[in-house]
Amino acid sequence: MLQTLRSKILFYLLLISMIGILIVSFFIQYGFEESFNSYLDRNREKKIDRVITEIEKDFRQNGHFTRDPVFAMLHEYAMGEQLYFQLYDRYGQIQMDSSNIRSMLNSLGLTEPEPSGEEWHSKNYTLKVDNAIIGKLVAIYPEGLIDDENTFIQTIQLYIYAAVCLTVVLAIVFSMLFSKKLTSGLKKLSFAADELQQHNLNIRIPLKGLPTEIKQLAISFNNLAQSLAKEEMLRKQFTGDLAHELRTPLATLRSQIEAFQDGVWEPTPQRLQASHEELMRLVRLVNELEKLLAAENPQMKLEKIELDAGSVLAALWEMFMPIFKEKGVQLHIEEPEQEEIFEADKDRLMQILSNVLNNALKYTPEGKNVTISVATDRDGYVGFRIQDEGSGMVEEDIPHIFERFYRGDKSRDRKTGGAGIGLSVVKALMDAHKGMIKVKSRIGKGTTMTLWFPRED
Repeated sequence: MLQTLRSKILFYLLLISMIGILIVSFFIQYGFEESFNSYLDRNREKKIDRVITEIEKDFRQNGHFTRDPVFAMLHEYAMGEQLYFQLYDRYGQIQMDSSNIRSMLNSLGLTEPEPSGEEWHSKNYTLKVDNAIIGKLVAIYPEGLIDDENTFIQTIQLYIYAAVCLTVVLAIVFSMLFSKKLTSGLKKLSFAADELQQHNLNIRIPLKGLPTEIKQLAISFNNLAQSLAKEEMLRKQFTGDLAHELRTPLATLRSQIEAFQDGVWEPTPQRLQASHEELMRLVRLVNELEKLLAAENPQMKLEKIELDAGSVLAALWEMFMPIFKEKGVQLHIEEPEQEEIFEADKDRLMQILSNVLNNALKYTPEGKNVTISVATDRDGYVGFRIQDEGSGMVEEDIPHIFERFYRGDKSRDRKTGGAGIGLSVVKALMDAHKGMIKVKSRIGKGTTMTLWFPRED
């Protein structure tokens, strides 16, 4: 019992509803009875005041008690309201008594007999005329409600009980519907999670009709499923690309070594050099994979220090000027007009900028230019803008250039010797620095890459 979420929700909804219904019905009934009794008491007091006023008025006019019209009023209240009076003069002699009317009616069978144990109340009132006491009036009335009043109260209670029963039925029905509605979204989430566990990465939860809170969970789940599907696709693509990258140099090395073993080839220096180049290609690939693994490690700690952008540019000039000159590509450094201070891990920063500069050098032909400058047009960031005059790339390739082994031109790796991992390392290290990368490129015009680093951590 109460093992499922729906049963628990249903139970507690019903429990709260029942408690609320009982409390409300109790206060309605109690409040109505109290108000009704207060109304009856006030009405009775008004009638008694009316009788007292008439008696005092009659005495003032006649100088003594007379039966008309007072006794007619007493008779009326006795017959219709069960309100009886006994009038005494100032000597204690009874002048009028309407309490015996009840006994007379009972003997004639005109009224129902008095209930056993019925209690009566009496209240004394002093009668005065011109500040002189003329007598005493005793009002006698039964405790509780009389016939019509009791019938009225019972009718109201019947309606209250009917309303309570109807409310209970409605509470049960709506609690069942609400619990089903609420848990239907959770059931969808549970089913989708089971499907995801079974490696069904295409599962998605429909958002239509879900409550806002469940909808947010469904959106998060769909994003997770989409992310896992993308990761699975990238994993398969990475496996295929890695196999492709390894296959060519391994096949070449295998054929060369077998040729040496079979005596088909003589191990000349040129042939050994070719085998060594294929081996070094494998070594470079493994080294770049190790760098990528280290860059993507979530536990990697950055040793951030304050750096000056101008000093970084000077270090890059000293490092890259010889290899740019060797290829015949002009490297231009545009130094900032003032100090631009930011925080970064110096070694990781140089690794990032080196990868981007190497990339620019690879795809920039001889006689062209590569320019690196400092950008400050973004608040809270310092940027390094590297602009080359290479072949550029189409706009559709830009979102994918940081993926492992991705190349818009599949033949460029053979021409440049790259493994397609360098920019993946750049992206991972920039994310670790909480930085941003902006890329602009045009076919035949070149590529501009801006690397933004936060000024403060």
